[in-house]
Amino acid sequence: MPAARLASISVDLDSLPHYCRIHGLPESLLDARARTLIHRVAVPRFRDLLASVGAPGTFFAIGEDLEADPGAADGMRRAHAAGIEVASHSHAHDYALTRRGPDAIAEDLARADAAILKATGVRPSGFRAPGYTLNADLYAATVAQGYLYGSSTFPAAPYYAAKAAVMGALAALGRPSRSVLDTPRVLLAPRVPYRPDPAQPYRRGAGAVVELPMTVTPVVRFPFIGTFATTLPRGTMRAAYRACRADAFFNFELHGVDVLDAADGIPPELVRQQRDLRVSAAKKQERLRSIFQWLKDDFDVVTLRDAAGRLSATL
Repeated sequence: MPAARLASISVDLDSLPHYCRIHGLPESLLDARARTLIHRVAVPRFRDLLASVGAPGTFFAIGEDLEADPGAADGMRRAHAAGIEVASHSHAHDYALTRRGPDAIAEDLARADAAILKATGVRPSGFRAPGYTLNADLYAATVAQGYLYGSSTFPAAPYYAAKAAVMGALAALGRPSRSVLDTPRVLLAPRVPYRPDPAQPYRRGAGAVVELPMTVTPVVRFPFIGTFATTLPRGTMRAAYRACRADAFFNFELHGVDVLDAADGIPPELVRQQRDLRVSAAKKQERLRSIFQWLKDDFDVVTLRDAAGRLSATL
């Protein structure tokens, strides 16, 4: 009997201050409630969505958020108790983490692990880089931390081009983004699970930490991620899904804002820049519930930790 095809659903829990940094907006726009919307509102919505279709999930938590907000730490504790994996999205979500040098990178990852361990009672098994940006120093730190997997590679040409254009436009307006544009080498990275070359982690090699790229379509490498899933026409996403349905592993990546909208109390200045926030949260959740069900119908849906455990022997 052929091995079951696997799928994972993961959510990056980037809080709203990080979106202000991406769009070159002052964080002073956010009141205390807005700063906690991801953990206080989006996390319960995602937990309910996953439960509604009987699917597990993986939350990528930022360590400093868990340290600063007892409610965020409690939410991760509840998620873990519900069978959701809590993995590391770094401590400070520094978009320039790969430029900080080995010692600073190691300290950041260790602090994130400690915060997640304190919240859930379990050390994280996996890591996703801020801004999806990976290099040799950061990969070496994931090996040193003893992670089972990483899930940072995002070889999506349309996303890369759009990000470059937005960053250029913001710089021209005198409102530079704090995001970082990755090396173009990421566009040639494998779109399926692989073991990286530690010196060049966007190439295949014999690295100890398995890499689980986020799903993009063959050939054009169109990204199948939450932002597009909740805003593009259903037929477009269905066609993209069909293009990837034959893959042995489907890694559907989302963000907390994918279940929020302007009515949740997000400043209008940020809504103007983050256009998916103009779509109602109810519509977004209904779309995501449908896609989660597609995955349930076609794949064995597991956490990223379980996917890495099952795939690692074949890589």
